[in-house]
Amino acid sequence: MFRPIKNTKVYEQVIIQIKNMISKGILKKGDKLPSERELVDKLGISRTSIREALRALEIIGLVESRQGEGNFIRDNFENSLFEPLSVMFMLQKSSTLEIHQVRVMIETETASLAAKNITDKDIEVLQEYIDKLENSNDEVDRSIADKNFHYKIAECSGNFLINNILRSVSSLMDAFIVNARMVIVNEAEQREELVIQHRNILQALVNRDSEAAVTAMREHLECIKRHLILMDNIYS
Repeated sequence: MFRPIKNTKVYEQVIIQIKNMISKGILKKGDKLPSERELVDKLGISRTSIREALRALEIIGLVESRQGEGNFIRDNFENSLFEPLSVMFMLQKSSTLEIHQVRVMIETETASLAAKNITDKDIEVLQEYIDKLENSNDEVDRSIADKNFHYKIAECSGNFLINNILRSVSSLMDAFIVNARMVIVNEAEQREELVIQHRNILQALVNRDSEAAVTAMREHLECIKRHLILMDNIYS
């Protein structure tokens, strides 16, 4: 289990030990960590260093503090992964097109995996999103349906990391997606083009055809890219 610390940056060593214990399966999701007093005794360091380490682990999303209960390894990592990534993208001042390139890499793979794993219930949900895209008179509702369509495909991939990395990228893209849709959906013909693209993606998934799903997704995202470039030209 825990070993005494012999390093000047003691709180970093606490973090490393806890990470190692997670990777080795000694600590699992939902496990309660020893109390601060117990950690002080086990590790031979100050309570201040313990608190610094726990706070850092909470910030990066590995540990959650429950009032009156103690500190636990998180059960749910859905938000803990993509929030730090979003901050990283913002600090690096990644351009819209750079973020879109990452999205293309991820979503073509999610489409391929989803074609192999998708269920009939998943297909029904995706069809509901397309129905909203086609029939809703509210652009906000259409935008939400568009986003949820892509998130659902990522979920269908069955890959937790891919799903959450996509959300980290897409959370940065949200404002741009809204603006891009305002440019794209100016005319009924353009709105119909988007709906057709989503239908093509869904049909490939219905057919469980990974290659066709990748092609349909890539064509859709290339269309989005063209409009993002147009937006950059308009607002630059």
